[in-house]
Amino acid sequence: MPATVLVVEDELKIRDLIRRYLEHDGLAVLTTGSGTEGLTMLATQSVDLIVLDLNLPDISGETIAAEVRSRSVIPILMLTAKSTEADRIRGLELGADDYLTKPFSPRELVLRVQAVLRRSRASTGETATSSFGEGTLVIDEDRHDLVVRGQGIELTPTEWVLMLALTGAPGRVFSRAELINRVRGYEFDGYERTVDSHVKNLRRKIESDPHEPTIVETVLGAGYRLGIRRDR
Repeated sequence: MPATVLVVEDELKIRDLIRRYLEHDGLAVLTTGSGTEGLTMLATQSVDLIVLDLNLPDISGETIAAEVRSRSVIPILMLTAKSTEADRIRGLELGADDYLTKPFSPRELVLRVQAVLRRSRASTGETATSSFGEGTLVIDEDRHDLVVRGQGIELTPTEWVLMLALTGAPGRVFSRAELINRVRGYEFDGYERTVDSHVKNLRRKIESDPHEPTIVETVLGAGYRLGIRRDR
C-alpha cells in the first residue's frame, strides 16, 4: 500500500505540481490550501508525511507544525519562501524533519519525501535490543522503541536515525557533516547547523537536564557522541 502524503500549500499551481510529481512516484496524495482543513484532515485521515507551506492564509505553518508535533511524530517537510538560516533553524526546532525553500526542484522534493519516508519505515528485519548506561537507555531497532530511565520516548524519524547512529558506535565522535548525511539519506549541502536543531530537540526528550547533557554529548569543535557505554 503506498504511503500517503498530505500537501498543505495555498498556491494552487504549486499544490498541483507537487501532487503530480508525488503521484508519479507512486505515492497517494491529499491536498489542501487551508491550514485549518489540513489539521482536520490529519485528525480524520491516515497520513504518513506532511508537506507543509509556512505562509498560509489562515493559520501559520509554524503554528500547525507545533500543534502536530505536540501530539504526533508524523514526519514534516516544510516548504517555504523563508530562506534565511534563522528561518531554517526555527523550522527544524519546531520539529520539522526537512526544510526546502522556494523556488524548488520538484524532483528534489520527491527525493526528500522518499528519504524521510525511508527513515520513518526503516527496520532491520530482526530484533536488535541494546542497553546503555546500566539500563539508562534501551533501544529496540526492530520495534522502533526507545526507553530512557524506564519511560518510553517517541522520536521523529530524523531523531530516530540520529539516535541509531550514535548508539551504533558509543563514544565515537560524529561530525555534523557526517550526521547530516546519515539522517538525510543522501548527500546534503545544507547548513550543518540543522544537526544542532535536531540534537536540541532530541535532548529535550531524553536528557534529565538538556543544558547539561550526559547521553548525547557535545565535543567542542568536532561534533557529537553518545556519552554512555553499551551494557554487556
